[in-house]
Amino acid sequence: MLLKKMMSRDWLLLWLLALPGILHFVVFRYVPMFGNVIAFQDYSIFSGILDSPWVGFKHFANMFTYAEFYNILRNTLVLSLYSIVFGFPAPLVLALLLNEIRKTWFKKQVQTLLYLPHFLSWVIVGGIFINLLSIDGFLNTIVGWFGVSKTDFLTQPEYFRGIIVSVGIWKEMGWGMIIYLAALSGINPSLYEAAMVDGAGRFRQMWSITLPSLMPAIIVLFLLRVGHVLDSNVEQVLIMLNPLVRDVGEVMDTYVYRVGLLGAQFSLTTAIGIFKSLVGLLLVVGLNTLSRKTTGESIY
Repeated sequence: MLLKKMMSRDWLLLWLLALPGILHFVVFRYVPMFGNVIAFQDYSIFSGILDSPWVGFKHFANMFTYAEFYNILRNTLVLSLYSIVFGFPAPLVLALLLNEIRKTWFKKQVQTLLYLPHFLSWVIVGGIFINLLSIDGFLNTIVGWFGVSKTDFLTQPEYFRGIIVSVGIWKEMGWGMIIYLAALSGINPSLYEAAMVDGAGRFRQMWSITLPSLMPAIIVLFLLRVGHVLDSNVEQVLIMLNPLVRDVGEVMDTYVYRVGLLGAQFSLTTAIGIFKSLVGLLLVVGLNTLSRKTTGESIY
């Protein structure tokens, strides 16, 4: 009976509609996962996967004994922590502020301007901020009018992490705001009407109605964000990174690019990729379980 139903015309149309997406995930997501076996080999592009010698956990051991690994891990965690602490609430705050605008035409214009930077490539954004923050850039020109000495901000380790996080927030917070705006539109207006009858002000309505209604979306997005704690925006960091700030700016993704692709150490960098995936999986599963037990909300 089930087979007959699946062979019906409507089901066939649904399968045909879903086929491009299924093929995309199979070809570009699942098939490449078999290449992870090179983390357990001394892989050579000339020998291939089948003929490269097996070495077990040699590359994982090398990864943890590598002198720079813990510095790179620390840089990655610090940037991710800054992004979560300052970047994760930014779209939520922006959505709450934008939701208070009552002029629809003005609200739409502001929303468009806010998520426009998302569509700019990191090459363009990086070029803009490199020029703004350079020794002869716009910012130094402005502070120079007040007699302040010029500083090449992108070559100063104490400024680099703050710049990376701030630029990332500026570029993506408008796009992340869209999800919260969609969730806000689903809140029942009668809740606000009842609150106004009871004398609740705008702030009280936001605290008692808006935020609790957004909590499922907040928790899901937070759990998904934590799963990428060891991931960095490799395009952004590569564009803004320079030798003078490598000690504080080198992250796992840029190291994989430099050593794996440019240095042809494919097995070592594949081991690093597996390590990142395992950490992300454990964090998502653990925090999802904790969230389900404490708040009742979870992603599965």
